Amino acid sequence: MKMFSIAAVALLALGGCATPFNARVSRFQQLPQAQGQSFVVKAIDPRNDGGIEFGQYAQLVSAKLSTQGYQPAADPARADLVVRIGYDVDKGREKVVTTPGFGAGFGYGGYGPGFGRYGGYGGRFGYYGRSRFAFGFNDPFLFDNDVSSFTIYTSELNLRIDRADNGKSVFEGTAKAQSRNDDLPYLVPRLVEAMFTGFPGNSGETVKITIAPEKK
Repeated sequence: MKMFSIAAVALLALGGCATPFNARVSRFQQLPQAQGQSFVVKAIDPRNDGGIEFGQYAQLVSAKLSTQGYQPAADPARADLVVRIGYDVDKGREKVVTTPGFGAGFGYGGYGPGFGRYGGYGGRFGYYGRSRFAFGFNDPFLFDNDVSSFTIYTSELNLRIDRADNGKSVFEGTAKAQSRNDDLPYLVPRLVEAMFTGFPGNSGETVKITIAPEKK
């Protein structure tokens, strides 16, 4: 499996974000050339069919397919293609980040008047120093580490297209992303955008898609 990188400039209609949205998209496809074939969009999980939320995501997928030369079926029972979509986001995992910081002061570790261990100055290395043998920039306590943590969520969109006449799969795609946001109405439109960037793609490739943040 090969890895490629594609940059997609997309101005999305939903809430803005300060940083680009990165997704990894894997696609396997044997799609025939688009010649106006009709399609119907269904949920991979049948419980989502008919839902308002699913309907919103289905419209996004339908719009993307229409720009590719396919058309929504006037009669779903007579569609040429059946498009199934599924989406989810996990419960997240904590990520700990450590960044170097500076100590409270400098000073010296000597014993001269006014500085160091017995002086009234010196801050970090002086009267309140952690070590009486701390000298200059070689002191291991000069740089404190700032430790922070936050939650990372993994979201996923699955897209499958089957021929309606025999059920044979002609497209299978997965888009995954990690972000600090677990809001599906924010995530799914961006995953759809990533899925259809360079659609249908070369079969067997995994590509990195970058969705540019909105202009404010």
